[in-house]
Amino acid sequence: MAEATGDRPAGEQPAAAGGAGRVLVAVYGVFALAAGARAAVQLSTRFAEAPVAYLLSALAAAVYLVATVALARGGRRTALVAITVELVGVLVVGTLSLLDPAAFPDETVWSAYGRGYAFIPLVLPVAGLLWLRRHHQRTLRP
Repeated sequence: MAEATGDRPAGEQPAAAGGAGRVLVAVYGVFALAAGARAAVQLSTRFAEAPVAYLLSALAAAVYLVATVALARGGRRTALVAITVELVGVLVVGTLSLLDPAAFPDETVWSAYGRGYAFIPLVLPVAGLLWLRRHHQRTLRP
């Protein structure tokens, strides 16, 4: 017998099991790996150069990982919180990195709204929130 996971009843498929949800999980997974690897290298080899930037990259990696797992396993509330934290992070860090570049001597994943990653860090949480909203509305319909 299957246990309930996150916000879905026992035996029900995760919301992101197919289509756009699967793509969203894949992109989040790639960003979790990319940001995590980048942060690990930066923290272990150049921490003193830009500790805030490198710790923010590690935070971004953790947020991406939580979002990936939550979306893949159907934890809607957890995904919603993680993606909201991601959006706030990219907006705050993006704005601060443009207003005070000296505070960010090296880029983070979220610097300049993700400019170093083709602005995907800015678009990804918006897409994730829209997908969660759309999927949630579908599950509420009779």
